[in-house]
Amino acid sequence: MLLDSIRIRTFAAVLGALTAGFVLTTTSVAAGPIAPFGLAPQVVQPLPSDEPDTNATELPDRFKRQVVAYNGGEAAGTIIIDTPNTYLYLVLGASRAVRYGIGVGREGFTWSGVQQITRKAEWPDWTPPPEMIARQPYLPRFVAGGPGNPLGARAMYLGGTVYRIHGTNNPMSIGTRVSSGCIRLTNDDVTDLYSRVGIGTKVIVWPMEHRADATSGRRS
Repeated sequence: MLLDSIRIRTFAAVLGALTAGFVLTTTSVAAGPIAPFGLAPQVVQPLPSDEPDTNATELPDRFKRQVVAYNGGEAAGTIIIDTPNTYLYLVLGASRAVRYGIGVGREGFTWSGVQQITRKAEWPDWTPPPEMIARQPYLPRFVAGGPGNPLGARAMYLGGTVYRIHGTNNPMSIGTRVSSGCIRLTNDDVTDLYSRVGIGTKVIVWPMEHRADATSGRRS
């Protein structure tokens, strides 16, 4: 009987120890991420999007898209390119316009006049014109549309010229004078503008010498 009692107590102690160890192990595993046996937990990365990244660059306040008071006499729906101040205005009427920050042509490559949007394209291909190739022979002859394309997310072609209003894969160039005459906006802004205008939209490009203050700059 004494031997049986000792055996029962020993068995109970061993069982208690095993049970305690099992509970501790179970608690430790449950506190961490669950992964297949022998593999570390995997972090799922979001797939890249072909839509503009609106948070890629923080523009200075004056170049952020905003509705401002506008005192020009153009009809609603007209696009104004304020070359010297690097702004684009889309006239809304009722003394208001949407103002966007833009990049314009570098010295010797600015132009002025009146054109119309004759074609629109999403994620356009880029084929540098011959005159650009002559100046910069290292340029590629063709770049397929996509996030790495210099024309960015959208393009609006002006008349029969080589000029476009387009996006950019270099948002830091907004507010600068670096292009060969095209007007560039951030991908987010050019997508917004693209959605608001159509074929035939009138585009007025002011020269660098233009100093008329057609706007008050106030938020409305």
